Amino acid sequence: MRVKKAVFPVAGLGTRFLPATKSSPKEMLPLIDKPLVHYVVEEAVAAGIEQILFVTGRGKRSIEDYFDIAFELEAMLYEKGKDAELSQVRKIAEMVKIFYVRQQHALGLGHAILCAREFVGDEPFAVLLGDDIIDAERPCLSQLLDVYNKYCGTVLALEQVPMENISAYGCVKANLISGQTFEVVDMVEKPKQEEAPSDLAIIGRYVLTPDIFPILENQEPGRGGEIQLTDAIHKLLAEKAVYGCLFNGIRHDCGDKFGFLKATVDMALKRKEFNGKFRSFLKQRIGECEQ
Repeated sequence: MRVKKAVFPVAGLGTRFLPATKSSPKEMLPLIDKPLVHYVVEEAVAAGIEQILFVTGRGKRSIEDYFDIAFELEAMLYEKGKDAELSQVRKIAEMVKIFYVRQQHALGLGHAILCAREFVGDEPFAVLLGDDIIDAERPCLSQLLDVYNKYCGTVLALEQVPMENISAYGCVKANLISGQTFEVVDMVEKPKQEEAPSDLAIIGRYVLTPDIFPILENQEPGRGGEIQLTDAIHKLLAEKAVYGCLFNGIRHDCGDKFGFLKATVDMALKRKEFNGKFRSFLKQRIGECEQ
């Protein structure tokens, strides 16, 4: 069955970006001229996703407003003859069919996925985390879907990370099948460096099958007192094959301040209107700092 639906868990409080996230969701932090979540929605649409469910929480209304029609803004742009801006604004509301559900209790990523059960039904579905921005020639999700279409099982996006950072991620032990596709044989959530089975970290892209829902429904809280998606997928391993895709592309962890700064520089250097001036500015500032 083709994957047509995607779930975006966006109910988190974004505490790593306080005080900015006191009044604005971290997913709406601007990366140059678009909020973070816009880039991730674009990735999903480019991979063929037709319907998106945002699992939201209190204080996330601005996400709904952003992807809605803005009548007053459109009318103003039309009256002033700003056709390019008007087209740009209208495209946001027309990108994809979007639905919303509230995660009323902050019980973790696994619980957020469980909130999507009615929307997903009996279909396979994608999960994309809104603070992982992946710059790739071919969308990261498309690369995962290639693996899903071949093996018809759960697929995790994998990235090799320095071992000193592995404790910040879910980590897998996996056997290489071919190319950059792995079969996962074990996994652990945020292990200590000495306990990690590999340097392969799970990052914010998944293709899941509805087999995950009964497990999540009965899942006991794990690390941090939350229902961990990694724990549920670990249980699924006993029944079904789980695959990993070591994707091609550059991932920016925009849930981290340093990662956000790096993403801003990298994405700006790729933009024609900024490349020359911005590159010159960076060289100047670096030169001044080295003096």
